[in-house]
Amino acid sequence: MEQYIVNGKVFLDGSFQEKTIGVEGGCIRILPKDGALEEGAKVYDAEGKKVVPGFLDIHTHGAVGVDVNAATAEELGKIGHFMATQGTTSWLCSVLTDTKEQTLWCIDEFKKHKKLENDGADLLGIHLEGPFLAKEFKGAMPEHLLRDADVELLKEYQEAAEGNIRYLTVSPEIEGIVDAIPAVRDLGIVVAIGHSGADYDTSMKAIENGAASCTHIFNAMKLLHQHFPAIMGAAMESDIYCEAICDGRHLHPGVVRLLIKTKGLDRVVAITDSIMAAGLPDGNYKLGVNDVVVVDGDAKLASNGVRAGSTLTTGQALKNIMKFTGRPIEEVLQLLTVNPAKLIGVFDKKGSIADGKDADLVILDEENNVKDTFVRGKQVNKES
Repeated sequence: MEQYIVNGKVFLDGSFQEKTIGVEGGCIRILPKDGALEEGAKVYDAEGKKVVPGFLDIHTHGAVGVDVNAATAEELGKIGHFMATQGTTSWLCSVLTDTKEQTLWCIDEFKKHKKLENDGADLLGIHLEGPFLAKEFKGAMPEHLLRDADVELLKEYQEAAEGNIRYLTVSPEIEGIVDAIPAVRDLGIVVAIGHSGADYDTSMKAIENGAASCTHIFNAMKLLHQHFPAIMGAAMESDIYCEAICDGRHLHPGVVRLLIKTKGLDRVVAITDSIMAAGLPDGNYKLGVNDVVVVDGDAKLASNGVRAGSTLTTGQALKNIMKFTGRPIEEVLQLLTVNPAKLIGVFDKKGSIADGKDADLVILDEENNVKDTFVRGKQVNKES
């Protein structure tokens, strides 16, 4: 064994148990609490602490002064390191709608990043938020770059990314999108619906054709009306996953409780939707081509005051969800672990603590603050 984590309460099969975790080849080995330890291996003492699966953030635009749309390979590592100190062990970099040239540049930097040695969260792939989105619900998207469905363009992006585009947000009402969803899935991309005012029937057709998720539910979409349930009604009624930004700003705590009550704990995915301001003080920042002003941690477009992402971290999201719902950590952990891992198809290696899975682990103290993080068995250096 390369590493042991001892004396902690390990989250296994829905409960905390007294076990030792061994790490071999970056993978987990679950061992008895009092088993003998091999000489020469590193030992981490988790006395009085919880050992939980690493968090997955499948929707984020940046942190610590770095915007994904402008991030070099090295700067993607800077985001990943900060995220790891907050409990995120795997993530997707979310590319905001941009020009074709800039999108391809982002894809190229992603590929360069994957070849680097990194002391941070595992960058699993790319999330494209657009460009097939509705102008009326564009949020922070540059309107002049939004367009109708174009599977050939997406094929070009996916080929350039060598199959690493894992997730795509589309608006069901965009011309050609609903019919294109099966072809998008054939490219190995999970489809989410959002930024949309689509009616109920169109949204349901998108779901029937394979859309698996709804991007930041309740935000940047037509809201539920008793006569016209629209995209929100379809997302809530169906069994697709729903992303939720649990920062207390994008969703009222009562709405978080309603969402979980309606969808079930196994269909809600906690995301940060963080921007480059995450981890930094209030001030002026960027989100893609947009100027953003952050006041009291709340990020809004300078042009019109529309909320533009968040400054949330996954570690804070966990604590917020527990506070908002009154539910124990054993129940809500899956919103940050199992659910996102299943949604993007990596649950065979990520999202839970089990023999043979990647040793992506978070150490929490008694107040559920993130104390340390392990990515594939390697402890993240908080100071680097």
